[in-house]
Amino acid sequence: MYINENFIKLPQSYLFSTVASKLKEYRESNPSADLIRMDIGDVTLPIAPCVIEAMHKAIDDMSSSETFHGYGPEQGYPFLREAIAKVDYQERGIEISADDIFISDGAKSDLGNLGNIYSKKSVIGVADPGYPVYIDSSVMDGRGGELLSDGRWSRILYMECKPENGFKPAVPSRGVDVIFLCSPCNPTGTVFTRDELKEWVEYAQRNRSLIIFDSAYEAFVTDPDIPRSIYEIEGAKEVAIEIRSFSKTAGFTGLRCGYTVVPSELKGTDREGNEFQLRQLWNRRQSTKFNGASYVVQRGAEALYTSEGQEAIKKNIGIYLSNARYIRKAMEKAGFEVFGGENSPYVWVKWPGETDSWKLFERILSEAEVSSTPGIGFGECGAGFIRLTGFNSPENTRKAMERISRIKFNEEEGLGEDFKSLNDIKAIRALDDLDVLDDLTHALGI
Repeated sequence: MYINENFIKLPQSYLFSTVASKLKEYRESNPSADLIRMDIGDVTLPIAPCVIEAMHKAIDDMSSSETFHGYGPEQGYPFLREAIAKVDYQERGIEISADDIFISDGAKSDLGNLGNIYSKKSVIGVADPGYPVYIDSSVMDGRGGELLSDGRWSRILYMECKPENGFKPAVPSRGVDVIFLCSPCNPTGTVFTRDELKEWVEYAQRNRSLIIFDSAYEAFVTDPDIPRSIYEIEGAKEVAIEIRSFSKTAGFTGLRCGYTVVPSELKGTDREGNEFQLRQLWNRRQSTKFNGASYVVQRGAEALYTSEGQEAIKKNIGIYLSNARYIRKAMEKAGFEVFGGENSPYVWVKWPGETDSWKLFERILSEAEVSSTPGIGFGECGAGFIRLTGFNSPENTRKAMERISRIKFNEEEGLGEDFKSLNDIKAIRALDDLDVLDDLTHALGI
């Protein structure tokens, strides 16, 4: 048999797998290390009690023939789809029906699987930096072309995101078939304004493009002027699929549950120009290749839409956002270039003068025993940046920032004259409103 050769075109390891491998090696070489994980976006707070109670009840349902559930509907149980439609959309003035919603085992799966319903000849547009699944899954499906010497794929349009444009992709000057957008963005933490999203929707309408809108972190948006759904923009239901997840919203990283919205208004065409509902195609795909998310987990997700569940979500997200703000403040006070950390759990950090993300990763790991995610793993425009997350405990977050702040740099290592070392009294005093000041000054003998 012949293999799908697109797989061997890919780099041999997925970004987060590479980070995990390096951390494993570090632990083996340093068994007494007190490593603090500030890299991968896993959560640390426990599941809400109302969710646990709902899942216990659902498990009890499985013990009786009267309440037992076998295969569920591939689209998801109506009780969860209806709750999502009501609370996440209709109560916010967005007309999305339960029929538009498809429950899955997480956003990552759907992001990779949506390629089944659009042409392999489609030209893909992605933000650089961006979540690696957008590119890797497109390459696996044969849409990447050839890997070029600069690390990019020949058939993919890279929409460069840099400090100059606030790490937000600009609307392309040419037509693109499928565009991946993420807000709040993983990895940079930046968000689209209403006017910016409106420009993207209008672009998609003009070019008959499909927007795949990754809204996995929408619950972290606290600014009322920032859209939490692309469907807040007029006309978006005609051009966009929206993907959401309970992983970060409610701590379901170990339970696996999310959903994708495919409105009935959204259509594509075949080679002869005939129109078809994308919802119909996605339903056919799911019915063929997916047996549905667990009944027990879906009952747990349903509990999130009670008043108790909504309060639990707000509480946990408040803690993670507080951590992200603390990280942002600490890094800014120390003189680093920082994005994100507001309306997002991610903080995108550049150490002045340094352009090697893996070098930064290794140095922070070896000198501070703190893990980060190298920005270059999210795209060429991520060079010199690292991603830090607010998903650890408040205690560990503060400890990690203290450790990173203690690392001493000199000019030869890439920092400018103003940042020679944290034993510079100005740099230390820049942290005067942080809890770490006393420890820093004591450690550095100031």
